Amino acid sequence: MNNNIFIFTNNSRTSKNTEKVLKQKLVESGFNVMPSYTDDADLLVCIGGDGTFLEAIHKFGFPQMPIIGINTGHLGFFQEIMPSQMDDFIVNYSKGQYTMQSLSTVKVVVRSEGKSYEHIGLNEILIRGTSGYNIHMDMSIGGSFIERFSGDGLLVATPAGSTAYNYSLGGSIVDPRLNLLQVTPIAPMNTTAYRAFTSSILLPAELSLGLIPDMEKGTSISVVRDGYITEYDNIEAMEVGFSDIKVNMMRFEGYDFWTKVKSKFL
Repeated sequence: MNNNIFIFTNNSRTSKNTEKVLKQKLVESGFNVMPSYTDDADLLVCIGGDGTFLEAIHKFGFPQMPIIGINTGHLGFFQEIMPSQMDDFIVNYSKGQYTMQSLSTVKVVVRSEGKSYEHIGLNEILIRGTSGYNIHMDMSIGGSFIERFSGDGLLVATPAGSTAYNYSLGGSIVDPRLNLLQVTPIAPMNTTAYRAFTSSILLPAELSLGLIPDMEKGTSISVVRDGYITEYDNIEAMEVGFSDIKVNMMRFEGYDFWTKVKSKFL
């Protein structure tokens, strides 16, 4: 039995109470609840909503151990179980009655002033101007020039992130079993002066998105991964594609992606 479990929670009263109850149940069942996070934990339990889940994977550097979420938030799309299901979770985990779902991540490499910087997101990479400014970028796919994009920004979403910001922008919901990236424009300009795609495009795993800013020197651009922002001046180029890193979600009997979509959105 995998005994070492670390619990990560937000600071809401409901989450803290859930954490207290879960710790007691786990200890009574013979598990070791770790006081602090280490990479050799057997299981990471996230108590909260989707924001808490994303905070955990970024804080701990996209850990490779299985992750299970207990939903005490609102949407809870990543969260597998409710607090009322803790006993079932412990029994199923003890017996090994679960499957693993590997979620792909997206990576952006930013080249600025002769240096390279890498950022990873589970849901998406967002590239936009700062202070409300439009951005202008030459876009290529697989090394072939496609267009000169002009607009508020571009969102590159994984299948797991297709139901997040991408969906609110009018992008498509994508089954996580499909290995593709979705590029969704944000307020694109489509005039006689500027021509840009006005709907999402889908990229297969083997192709990357290349972006070269065509703006005044010193103009800042925000690179946002799952809500975490880094601003750059004088970006020379960016490349967005799949990362080799996976996030391993624990799933129990009865889990179905489209059933969850229906329950959360319809």
